[in-house]
Amino acid sequence: MDLYSGKTALVTGATRGVGRIIAEHFLSEGASVIGFARGEPSLTAAAYHHVQVDLADPMAIQKAFLGLHKQITRLDIVVNNAAVLTSQYAMIMPPAAAQAMVNVNLLAPFIVSREAAKFMRKSKWGRIINIGSMAVSLEPIGDSVYAATKAGLSTLANVMAKEFGPMNVTCNTLGITAIESDMLSQLPRDKIDAIIAGLPVPRFATAADILNVVDFFAAEASSYVTAQTVFLGGVN
Repeated sequence: MDLYSGKTALVTGATRGVGRIIAEHFLSEGASVIGFARGEPSLTAAAYHHVQVDLADPMAIQKAFLGLHKQITRLDIVVNNAAVLTSQYAMIMPPAAAQAMVNVNLLAPFIVSREAAKFMRKSKWGRIINIGSMAVSLEPIGDSVYAATKAGLSTLANVMAKEFGPMNVTCNTLGITAIESDMLSQLPRDKIDAIIAGLPVPRFATAADILNVVDFFAAEASSYVTAQTVFLGGVN
């Protein structure tokens, strides 16, 4: 039997990068997948439903969930993956860029998780998984706001774990290291290579590395695992 047969998963930022990798994995393992993203769908599958939504707009997210309530009766797994990054020294960081990171990287996961929990409360089962970053631990120069939003994501999950625990809903965070993606291409490669070289496991993350932990958090057997952050590559 497929790993996620009968399950419905929602992945934000599902059109590319890590989000697409996770969405494709869920589909390959039998799940029905809902993708939230600002752009057009890049996946075509009978079990995939794409919702165009600006995750920087809280009202747009709530409107999207109102639509879902008319189309589905359960939502089992949520992966808060969508994120934006502007890497810039704090003294010259445009306020609009900082606000965008707060809106997409932190406020959007809060609203998505809250609305998803309303589905999960009915079925008394759910898994909320946030995609964090090694920036939380490594605190690289130029990433003050990005790192702060990703640190906030872990705290968000930890508090929600307490609130949602009685509903059998777990909330965890996966802190990924660098993986080949559009976001990574925005950053100076020499600086990324230097960071990777300093890790206990000095290599880039792979799709398999990420999916291994996603599957662990989403597993039926992980009902006692909540309010945890797992960093890849030996970051701590």
